[in-house]
Amino acid sequence: MLKRIGLFGGTFDPVHNGHTSLAKSFLASEKIDELWILLTPFPPHKQGNEHALYQQRLDMLHLAFSSYEQVSVLTIENELPKPSFTYRTIEFLKREKPEYEYLYCLGEDSLASFNSWKYPERILDQVSLLVAHRPGIDHSHVENTILNKAFFVQHEPLAISSSVVKERLMADESISELVDPKVETYIRSNRLYDLN
Repeated sequence: MLKRIGLFGGTFDPVHNGHTSLAKSFLASEKIDELWILLTPFPPHKQGNEHALYQQRLDMLHLAFSSYEQVSVLTIENELPKPSFTYRTIEFLKREKPEYEYLYCLGEDSLASFNSWKYPERILDQVSLLVAHRPGIDHSHVENTILNKAFFVQHEPLAISSSVVKERLMADESISELVDPKVETYIRSNRLYDLN
C-alpha cells in the first residue's frame, strides 16, 4: 500500500494556531500518514510591510511545526513556474514522487469555492480531497463530481486568521493565544507586520 501524503497549501502570513489545529485534524483522520505543508509565494507586487517575506514565512512554519514528526514543510511552489496553481503542484509531485498517494487538504469554506480554482478537474483526476469540517458552511451547490472525491474530517475550527494576528500586532495587543510562542518571538524580534 502506498504511503498517503496530505498536501496543505497556503501563504501562512503568519502561520497561526488555526493552521496547526487544522494540521492535527488532518493527521487525526487516519486518512494520511504524513502532512506536507506547501508554502505559496506571493506575487512580487504583494511584498511590503503588511506581508512577511517568503523566507520569513518559511522560518515561522519551521518553528510552528518543529515538534510535529509527521509534518514536513516544502518549498516546491517557490521553485515551480509562477503564479502557483494547485493543479501544477500536484502534477509535479505525481511526476517526481510517484511512490506516494496524495490527498489535498483544505477547509470546508474552500470546498465551497473549489470549482473556481484553476482546472479543478485536473486536480480531481490526480487526488482526493481531505476536507476539514466548518460549522455553517453550505456546500449544497458543490457539484457531485467534487463531493464524490471528498473525505470529510472532524474538526473544531478556531476563530483565528492571519489578518487578526496582524491587526493585534498593529494595535500593540497580545497575540500569545493566537500563535506558537516561538513564532511570536520571531515576529517581534524581526519587527514584522508594521510593529510600532
